[in-house]
Amino acid sequence: MSRRAKTRRVDPLAEERTLCQSSRERALLKMCVVYPNHYRTAMSSLGFQTVYRLLTTTPGIHCERAFLPERDDLEEQRRSGLPLLSLEGRRPLSDFDLIAFSTSFEPDYVNLPLMLDLARIPLYSHQRDESLPLVMAGGAALFLNPEPVADFLDLVCIGEGEEILPSLVSTLMAPTSSDRRELLTALSRLPGIYVPRFHHPRYESGRLAGFEHDPGSAGFIPRVSAELERHPPAQTVILTENTEFGDMFLVEVSRGCPHGCRFCGAGFIYGRFRQQPYQALVDAIERGLEHRGKIGLVGAAVSDYRDIGRLCRHVVERGAKVSVSSLRIDRTDPDMLDALVASGHKTISLAPEGGSQRLRDLIRKNLTEEQILDACERIIARDILNLRLYFIIGLPTETESDLEELVRLVTTIRQRVLERGRANRRLGTITLSINPFIPKPFTPFQWCGMEALPSLEAKVKYLEQSLRGMANLQLKVESLKGCYLQALLSRGDRRCSALLELMARGASLKKAARDCAMDTDELVRRAIPLDEPLPWDLIGSADKEQLRKDFQLAFGTNEDRTA
Repeated sequence: MSRRAKTRRVDPLAEERTLCQSSRERALLKMCVVYPNHYRTAMSSLGFQTVYRLLTTTPGIHCERAFLPERDDLEEQRRSGLPLLSLEGRRPLSDFDLIAFSTSFEPDYVNLPLMLDLARIPLYSHQRDESLPLVMAGGAALFLNPEPVADFLDLVCIGEGEEILPSLVSTLMAPTSSDRRELLTALSRLPGIYVPRFHHPRYESGRLAGFEHDPGSAGFIPRVSAELERHPPAQTVILTENTEFGDMFLVEVSRGCPHGCRFCGAGFIYGRFRQQPYQALVDAIERGLEHRGKIGLVGAAVSDYRDIGRLCRHVVERGAKVSVSSLRIDRTDPDMLDALVASGHKTISLAPEGGSQRLRDLIRKNLTEEQILDACERIIARDILNLRLYFIIGLPTETESDLEELVRLVTTIRQRVLERGRANRRLGTITLSINPFIPKPFTPFQWCGMEALPSLEAKVKYLEQSLRGMANLQLKVESLKGCYLQALLSRGDRRCSALLELMARGASLKKAARDCAMDTDELVRRAIPLDEPLPWDLIGSADKEQLRKDFQLAFGTNEDRTA
């Protein structure tokens, strides 16, 4: 490998400042936390930083990090044949006792076998013996459906690290046997630990028919939740400008979402909505202000935090700026909006999601057009004239009239922005962000199929034509093919491992599916019968019976649930 490439790969360390103190006890266990994407993306993840803090501060653990190499480095590494190395110690990943993938998004599943291959570690768990590290994974994507990557993993964490990691680490540091199977058996008895090799999918007529379990193995792995009051808020522990939020200190204010929109996993897989105590957040913010002049408040439902206005006001009164990761339309607290204005925000994002009232009711968004317009008015009145509006197309039962109503709503919002802009002699911009519906496990819409790509493309074309010529309005559409892959990995089973292996080696999705003789539409587009076994049935991230009742409440038992 060239000197230039080596320098480029170690540069991030020189620009970091670590705020957590590593344990100084003799290391009994060497662990490498791996994010299956590039450094900049990884270090923008508060979950990844939190797992690193939990491990590196645990007595007896030596913890390092590893990332997917940048494109140029990746090509050179493949040519050189050198193994993937950790960031801190420049150690081959095969030298560690355990490799822990932190995986938030399904598309990153493609990078798991790629990184194992770069590390010169056999891809499949059954190919690895005691001389090689255990391979573990956790994160939101695994809470939803670990099965597409289950064959690559020795164990999966189904739950939150604050609660799972202490007993996991304790078991790893005091093994009763050097035999790998016995160790995995002991680990499988811990709450929230799923060992895929003890559970065997059974297929009939090309579809999953259920699972068979090794003797003594539980047939169901419940998700483990943490009591946030017992733990400090998740917060930035490694400062670097080489992230999406390099100018911010991030603090998690809450976990989960209280609204339970029928298409969104966040309202189901995290259990009840939990909020950090106000004083704990203030203490974390005070630590952050020693290093950054901007505080980023993080959570799936930040604006639902009970003291959000008071918290934002505190940041501004300390002479700092505040940013929030999400803003619900019916939770636009005046103090929060004033703090965002004082922090220099020029754009605010809102998510009506459903383009029509019928669809917003169907997905249980619980928002009326009047509430949407009122929220826009409150924002515009504070002279924030740039709005980003998120909508989903291809929702189950969507029709042309729903799209027409979406266009009318956007046109009305745009007119109000223009009127305010003329009064202030400054025009704002509306960015319309369009995303296709992706069925997600552990939601009431998990049984619904994704709409066909040609149909989605036609809907995008309709929106483009309907909104063409409107000044100060931009239309941005998520990659439909990328969303198709995400849907495949959201709903897939273990047969996806062969497909991921081929994609990791450079094959396109279409070619990999052809070589594997896999009908991807069968997994992505099919409406699944309510009584059919699901790949994620082993995982207890939500109550399946309650989801089934919610589905029936949304559609009725005889309604069509395809788009």
